[in-house]
Amino acid sequence: MLQANRHLEEIAGLAHAPLTVQTVKDLVALGDRALEQARPKGKRAHAAFMDNGGLRNRIVHAMTALLPRIELESAPNPTAAVIWLHGLGADGNDFAGLVPELDLDDCPPIRFVFPHAPSIPVTLNGGYVMPAWYDILGLNLVDRQDAPGIQKSEQAITALIANEVARGIPHARIVLAGFSQGCAMALHTGLRLPQRIAGIMALSGYLPLADRFASERQQANAHTPVFMAHGTQDPVVVLARGEDSRKALEALGHPVQWHTYPMQHAVHPREIADISAFLKQVLGASAGAQ
Repeated sequence: MLQANRHLEEIAGLAHAPLTVQTVKDLVALGDRALEQARPKGKRAHAAFMDNGGLRNRIVHAMTALLPRIELESAPNPTAAVIWLHGLGADGNDFAGLVPELDLDDCPPIRFVFPHAPSIPVTLNGGYVMPAWYDILGLNLVDRQDAPGIQKSEQAITALIANEVARGIPHARIVLAGFSQGCAMALHTGLRLPQRIAGIMALSGYLPLADRFASERQQANAHTPVFMAHGTQDPVVVLARGEDSRKALEALGHPVQWHTYPMQHAVHPREIADISAFLKQVLGASAGAQ
């Protein structure tokens, strides 16, 4: 109990700290630890987390600084979340229309979050300003990479995850998904989180900054299921790039579910069924409390 009380004291101290993405992450982590280590006093710990020093209002204020996004719920009162990242030049609308096509009969109510990436100049496209999670410096994708841009988007995505936790959905009930450049960010961010999440869906993309992945990945998600899908005729992110990423993950013991489809840089009808099955696996009734 003493350890839990110390967490509550730390929460109270952070209530008056400058409000940054890191502060929100620290608050969520401390709240999680206080709730776990003081289960008999769980209500008290949660009250301290949300209310101490006007903290609830400060967190609500922090949420207004999050990426703009579309939110859809499969049913009222969601107890799980899927944060789905779009590809280069698109926005959150790109995959929002896919939700009604998913078979979620065995899943609890899910909140789907489709954030919009900021618009930045993209070198590969002659400096044209478009929605992008990071700059693309060449066709090869991996020889020259925008590490600062990737890390900046990692912070923004981590804040979205913290937002869901603050709204009552635990890390273990959150899936991080992405297509193309969004796939790269889902793999980069999800496997570096210090809290275990339910799963990662990596569609038609690749693992960025692979040379530093082994040293930066977190053990918490070493066994998190990773659904990877790729088109066999993809001209944008070639199949070999996805296969290399799969091999890099498998070499470190990550459980990858690998799927290919006869398509280019797109989503295949059979892929939608496989995505539904994956969500049932990691969020459905059979998944249980994680």
